[in-house]
Order: sequence, then C-alpha cells, then structure tokens
Amino acid sequence: MRFDLAGFARDDTLGDHARLMRLAERADVLGYGGIWFNEFHFRGAVNPYPHTLLLGAAILARTERLRFGTSILVLPLHHPLMLAEQVAQLDFQSAGRIDVGVGRGTDPGTFSALGLPPEAKERFGEALSIMLKAWSGAPLSATGPTWQFEDVTVGPPPVQRPHPPVYVAAVSPATMALAVERRLPLLLSLEPSETRQIGPFTAALGGDRAPLRASSLSRYIVIHGDAAVAEEKLQALLALLNKRRADWAAARGEAPPPPRTRTEMLEGHAIAGTPEACAAQIEALTARTGVHSIRLFPSANGALPLAEAERTIELFAQTVLPAFAGRTAPAPRVSQGATS
Repeated sequence: MRFDLAGFARDDTLGDHARLMRLAERADVLGYGGIWFNEFHFRGAVNPYPHTLLLGAAILARTERLRFGTSILVLPLHHPLMLAEQVAQLDFQSAGRIDVGVGRGTDPGTFSALGLPPEAKERFGEALSIMLKAWSGAPLSATGPTWQFEDVTVGPPPVQRPHPPVYVAAVSPATMALAVERRLPLLLSLEPSETRQIGPFTAALGGDRAPLRASSLSRYIVIHGDAAVAEEKLQALLALLNKRRADWAAARGEAPPPPRTRTEMLEGHAIAGTPEACAAQIEALTARTGVHSIRLFPSANGALPLAEAERTIELFAQTVLPAFAGRTAPAPRVSQGATS
C-alpha cells in the first residue's frame, strides 16, 4: 500500500509557506509515500501555488524520500517540449522522486485568459505523445496539428526510466481511451468519487489489471482514538462539504445538489473513525477497487484548519501506517506502445 497526502494548495496554506514546507518535511519523516498538488491559474490570492513544478522543486529540495506528484498538469496549456524538459530536470534534481499526473483541464476561464479556444483541450493526446517520446532522449520530430518541430532532443535524461510515472485524470471517454491505449494508471477523483471511472477503465483494459492496481484513489480522512469524537468530526466535515458544494453550485447559477449523507460519505468519499476502523475501511476499499494507492486529504482541500490536518497526519502515521508496513504499492507500468 502507498499512502500519499494531497489538498493543501488552497486557502489553508495562504500566507504560511514555511509551515507547508515543515508539513512536507514531517510527512517525509513519518513515512508517507508522496504529496500531490494541483495546477490552477489566475485565481489571485485564493491559490498561492499556481505553478506546481516550482512548488515541487522546493519540497523535493527539503525532503529525502518523499515523492512529489502533480494532480494535474494541464497539458493543453503548455508546450510539451518545455514541460517534458522541466519534468526531466526535476526528476534529475530529486534523484527520481516525481510523479506526473496529467489531464485536459476543466477550467474554461484559464483557457480564455490565455486566448485559447475551448477546443484547445483536444491538444491533450498530442501533448502526451510528445512528452512520452521526448523522455526517451532520442531526437524527436513532430508534424501534429498543434506542434511542429524537427530533431529536438530533451534533457537531462530522467532518472526514472523509461520516464517518470505518468497518471491520467480520465473522466471523458476520449481521455479514458488514451489511458487505456497506453496502459497508464488513473488519478481517481474525489469529487465526484471514482465510481464513474473504475468501471469503464476495467472493462476497457480487459484482463490487464496492472494499470488499475497502480492507480491512485482519493479520500478525505477523519481519525481519532475515540469513536464518538471521530463521529463528531465526520459530521462537522460533512456539513462543511455540503455547504461548499451548495456554494459552488450557486456561484455557477445552478440548483444546489442534494446534501450528501453520512452513508454516501463513507461509501465513496471518506475514511473515518478510530485507527482500527480506518484500517478496516482501507482493507475493504482496496479489495473492492483493486487499487493499492490512496491520496489522503486531511485538510479537505482547505475546509479544515491546517493545525487539524497536521494532527490527522501524525495520528494516521502512528496508528494506521504500521498496519500496512511492507505492502509495497505497485509502480505504474509502461507498455511497449507507450513510447512509440
């Protein structure tokens, strides 16, 4: 099993960069596998870390074994040669500790601000192909509809061969098909949960379970030694998240979604309870999904104070991580077709 951390690059980290660095350093010591950050642009003070790889360089310089993941890099916003080069450099600098989550992007405002039409999202497959080939170290040419170049070599060579692990945030049929074609694992959703992804992915893969096994789940985490206190915390988080979902819908001019129930929260979105209950839920989740890696959201994307998230990180590491010690999560596998 691999347990990572995520969800810190929003309101909960504003104005306290040093504290976030200390959190990453502590996660390194406690034995977490990695820490993941999203790419969002042009949101003013709401997001202190719009450029994910810059943050990754800072975290990787301060840690020894913790991995850094992008969840996601929005490929259509970047020239794939430049992005491949930046990732290769960060892989070299960190001695091979970067995981690359990629996707098409969902924020139309970012595309509009950069003068990109909505159909620019269709660049995703072209960009992914170029990046995978660029990491081979051989001279690369492209004659695609978006990018054309001849005999370009990207370096330095990645430490992780044939390239850093690549995960795909795939929900649409087109993106899912690309992940299946290249046998790349998925970054599975938190809101909504992975239910809409695992079924189509598994069916399309046929008998090849390796990409699903190497994929990464997402879960809120609520843990306390006292079951009653854990339940109170779960109910408080549920109320916060239901309000946030309603506020988001109102901001988009939509009707509020039905409030999520406790049962729905535990079935598809959260791990909660005493350490023993959390461990049992994780066992059941991996057995049900076949996925052996989980990104935990102890601050619930900024809904909870960072101090509370830090306590959760400590307690989970002390009480749950030891129960899964020695169970190594599978590394993402690259098929022969992935770099062709």
